[in-house]
Amino acid sequence: MAANQASRAATRRRRQLWAGVLALVGLVLLVIGVTVADGVAAWVEVVVAVLLLVTSYVVQHLARRETVYRPDERR
Repeated sequence: MAANQASRAATRRRRQLWAGVLALVGLVLLVIGVTVADGVAAWVEVVVAVLLLVTSYVVQHLARRETVYRPDERR
């Protein structure tokens, strides 16, 4: 059981790390797309940034769901 819990914790940490990286990259692209870029490049960067931020949210939600709704092994 302890190995299974350690594996779950490692998976949760890894998902949260990826969610953070995706959010950071998405925010950087969003700032560049809104402030620096112009024309089609700006729209492409903003769309990619929004997709990265939504993906980050989904990955983070999966990591939280694993923690909150995991089955109780003590039953």
